[in-house]
Amino acid sequence: MTPLQEPVNLAPGDFLDIQQLSEAKEVLRNSSRKARVLIFIVAYNAEKTIQKVLTRIPDALKEYDTEVLIIDDASADQTFEKAEQARRDGLIDYPITVFRNPVNQRYGGNQKIGYHFAVENGFDLVALVHGDGQYAPEALPELIKPIVKGQADAVFGSRMMTMTGALKGGMPLYKYVGNRILTGFQNILLESSLSEFHSGYRLYSTHALKNIPFELNADDFHFDTEIIIQLLFAGLRIKEIPIPTYYGDEICHVNGLKYAWDVAKATTTARLQRYHLMYRRNFDVVKEQESGNLIYSSKFDFVSPHTESLSRVGPGSTVVDIGCASGYMSQPLKAKDCKVYGVDVYPADDASAFEEFKQCDLDRSDFPIDLVGKDYVLLLDVIEHLKNPEAFAEKLYQACSFNWNIKLIVSTGNVGFVVPRLMHLFGQFNYGKKGILDLTHTRLFTFNSLRQLLEETGFVVIEEKGIPAPFPKAIANPKLSASLLSLNQWLIGRWKEMFAYQIFFVVKPKPSLPSLLKDAIEHSRVRGSAAHAVVSPTALTVAAETSHSDKQNFAPDQVAVGVAEYSAKV
Repeated sequence: MTPLQEPVNLAPGDFLDIQQLSEAKEVLRNSSRKARVLIFIVAYNAEKTIQKVLTRIPDALKEYDTEVLIIDDASADQTFEKAEQARRDGLIDYPITVFRNPVNQRYGGNQKIGYHFAVENGFDLVALVHGDGQYAPEALPELIKPIVKGQADAVFGSRMMTMTGALKGGMPLYKYVGNRILTGFQNILLESSLSEFHSGYRLYSTHALKNIPFELNADDFHFDTEIIIQLLFAGLRIKEIPIPTYYGDEICHVNGLKYAWDVAKATTTARLQRYHLMYRRNFDVVKEQESGNLIYSSKFDFVSPHTESLSRVGPGSTVVDIGCASGYMSQPLKAKDCKVYGVDVYPADDASAFEEFKQCDLDRSDFPIDLVGKDYVLLLDVIEHLKNPEAFAEKLYQACSFNWNIKLIVSTGNVGFVVPRLMHLFGQFNYGKKGILDLTHTRLFTFNSLRQLLEETGFVVIEEKGIPAPFPKAIANPKLSASLLSLNQWLIGRWKEMFAYQIFFVVKPKPSLPSLLKDAIEHSRVRGSAAHAVVSPTALTVAAETSHSDKQNFAPDQVAVGVAEYSAKV
């Protein structure tokens, strides 16, 4: 068995990387054996045409190891029997396999079965042909070449590469216009340049199919659009070759309006997924770092929690960065002569970026850093990842009990942002790889709910601000992203709860009751000394115990003087 024929062992959800694809293409290009080609014919109520389609498969494909697969999608006529007869009679010189789905899988579902068959049986490429004869099998030799030569991962036969070819071939004018409009719309949203998204004449390298989760696509006719989106998002190469257009007396099973709606919806969703506003698993084809610190990046080029925090931390401050990730805040803070202590659940990429680094799970561990002598605690986009933010806030408040002057800078996504609100209005609440509805976010907050959590724990909010959406991260056009950023900031000024993408708070801990009682007793003793006020030994004992609990004991002589004064009064 040659390397090309050996199956690639992939765990569920794994995809081939670009290097593996390149190696596979090189083997295919240089291998002395024949490429294994599967001609996959999808058939539905095609009893009158299926045998003719088979006889039109050219002899030129004999230069490859070619086989034919026919899958009858639960036809109501004799399609399966006609195909079986052709197989038994040896109608063509290529091996034929015929299947019939017991239940109609629809156009996309039928394709999935055929592509799965091609992958599982070690074919190098699969060519989709329609059983009604609308797409010419005679064009197969030219369509196959780019994949065999390693020049493409997918090849589409296009009817739109010439201005009037489709119309001359009998394509109805309304279909021609609709095709042009939909294709133009899709090219704009997907930043592609295909002449046609809607041809059913397609060839795929099985290595490309292994690299995309085509099985998650729709079973309906817009499966063809979704697989193109997957190819584009995965960075795979698509080549178009002009083909003749033929419209005969075949029956069209496509509801044009529904198809157009499904195509537009899938394309728009894919585009929004790039902005992390929507999420569909089938379009999630790019492998990213899903754990560790590499998925986080700095945002110092526009208004963000990073820029706002940096502007509020004074020069020479001592800062504890909770959820410090790769340390992107430490460098600009060090440039301000700050000392930075880091805490994160993952190991530090460079521990030398911090005065001290602690690795811990904030949901399970006590607060890991002594806050005595610290000026700021940064909690930037951290609290939404915690399973129990209330318990963590309690631990953080206790850690502040020895330093009531410390300030906390907190940011998180605003689930009250206009986009999630509208999504919810229309029954959508899709989590994704990034954004407010990040898959790793376990808790979601509005301005009010975050304020309530902090205040109920013992903090007081001294500043709150709305942060605009990170348009420069999502939109490549600098002028457009800057304009949207300015518009978003203007809207935040009018209604931050609705238009802020992120919540930004600066908070301080309120002194605890024991601390307040200690202060009251001390203050009373000082004033009482001047006014000869009576302070009971009980109060002094409470004060001493309170001071001891706060690790700020009264001096022994102060206690002794207080007791003596009380005794003299009595």
